[in-house]
Amino acid sequence: MASDSGGFQQSAVTGRKDLRSFALIPNTLSKRTMKTLLIASSLLLAGSLSLATFNSAQAKAPAAAPIVPVVGSFAVDAGHSSVLFKIKHKNTAYSYGRFNEISGTVDFNEADPAKSSVTVKIPTGSVDTNSKKRDEHLLGPDFLDAKQFPELKFTSTEVSKLGDTWRAKGSLDFHGTRKSITIDFEKTGESEGRGGSKVLGFHSQFTIDRTDWGITYGPGALGNDIDVTVSLEVAGQ
Repeated sequence: MASDSGGFQQSAVTGRKDLRSFALIPNTLSKRTMKTLLIASSLLLAGSLSLATFNSAQAKAPAAAPIVPVVGSFAVDAGHSSVLFKIKHKNTAYSYGRFNEISGTVDFNEADPAKSSVTVKIPTGSVDTNSKKRDEHLLGPDFLDAKQFPELKFTSTEVSKLGDTWRAKGSLDFHGTRKSITIDFEKTGESEGRGGSKVLGFHSQFTIDRTDWGITYGPGALGNDIDVTVSLEVAGQ
């Protein structure tokens, strides 16, 4: 039996092509086809199960709790609040200080910011620059004059909100003088305090010119601008 150019066997006797080799082809193709179909079916089934599981998990997931605007009256927590300041010495380096005591109230209304208000009080005698001699000078008549003016006070007259920025317009009573100022601040967070009360955080940085409040000592030696940083933690009342 000889092989022709097409690869089929030809009978030497009859001259016919031996068709036995054809019988193997359908069987081979059938096995491969079935194997391919089985794999495809398995993959399709696995994908369908995964999709069904995902959809089921989504359906069972609880809806996000709605954001409820904070509305209430709060008292300043002095132990977790800070008032810092800095002033430039001889136009060279900054000197830093703080006030160790602070009190006040915040009526906060996220639903209607115009109904909010802020009052902050700071005893001038609590000034602290980490230098006893300098602190004694600051408490005297050249600067704070703490005996005559024992308190520094900010009282808002208008509160508004633009985006994430809050703005409080009001008066600053300082060194026997009342001046209008505008302070921008941000709400830095909220949490739950003892007994389930709401606790809020606020932060602000602003600058005042000390000469606007009649403190003019040391021209040239001290800058006029005082940069102030206030961080408040307030607790619901």
